[in-house]
Amino acid sequence: MKQYNVAVVGATGAVGQTMLKVLEERDFPVGKILPLASARSQGQEVFFRGQALKVEEARPEAFAGIDLALFSAGKDTSLSLAPEAVKRGAVVVDNSNAFRMEPDVPLVVPEVNPEALKKHKGIIANPNCSTIQMVVVLKPLHDRARVKRVVVSTYQAVSGTGLEAIAELKTQTAEILEGKPIKPSVYPYQIAFNVLPHIDVFDETGYTLEEWKMVRETKKIMGDDSIAVTATTVRVPVFYGHSEAVNIETEEKLTPAEAREILAQAPGVVVVDDPAKLAYPLPVQVAGRNEVYVGRIREDFSIPKGLNMWIVADNVRKGAAFNAVQIAERLVQDGLL
Repeated sequence: MKQYNVAVVGATGAVGQTMLKVLEERDFPVGKILPLASARSQGQEVFFRGQALKVEEARPEAFAGIDLALFSAGKDTSLSLAPEAVKRGAVVVDNSNAFRMEPDVPLVVPEVNPEALKKHKGIIANPNCSTIQMVVVLKPLHDRARVKRVVVSTYQAVSGTGLEAIAELKTQTAEILEGKPIKPSVYPYQIAFNVLPHIDVFDETGYTLEEWKMVRETKKIMGDDSIAVTATTVRVPVFYGHSEAVNIETEEKLTPAEAREILAQAPGVVVVDDPAKLAYPLPVQVAGRNEVYVGRIREDFSIPKGLNMWIVADNVRKGAAFNAVQIAERLVQDGLL
């Protein structure tokens, strides 16, 4: 099998480190692996296939000879370096929001719209974590009954913000239990024992950028601008695993039993739905897994054709690193890398 030279940009971060793990777990055909990060992280060590690797500074010339570049270092880094990587012959899978809504950049969830990869011009966008897990569940239902409207409320883990947020939750929890005063730094308010109805920046509409990401990205990935989507995104004191309460209205009637049957056969989806046994997806059970879990599928009795459901996935894995590697695998499979 052909092997590929792979760069991971942002290799010292939560998503970057997980990308390295997933590449190893999936036995991706890596010839050479190049961990890259900012100048301040240069010289740090990361591990791949049991070997310690020194992190190098992410600069344009670092991409010479690279076939695939997985980016997880933020919008500014992607805007400056992703085009440079493409110029040097690499295909970029970018985890930031730098290119997601560009018309000529595919926004891909492999279980949903892998055909979009055929149109790539060097850069492929990895969608927002909360959007990814939702569309994996919506797509098979949309194919059967056409989803007309989506109302989603998210309960998002602090790992979505990064390693500093994970550390802040740990520190604040200990300080509060010990009766010590806390001083928030990553978030505007304490996150321990609290929920924050605020992810990313607010705009003039009163919505946040995270909420608009879910609206716009869902339409692009599903390939249907007519789907009405509204979102409220909330940060909760959970380390790993985003949860979502999702309400859908469909054009054709779907019973909960029919929805369970469809989803049980859908790629990348695990149905955990037995209220009598208190069986439903939980972040603590889903953390470290690659699938999207769905449960509490029930009829919305307020409208003729509606369902409610509860969707949970590991945001660092399926919401970021695993989805990026899946894209890379599909590129190899389809001869697009």
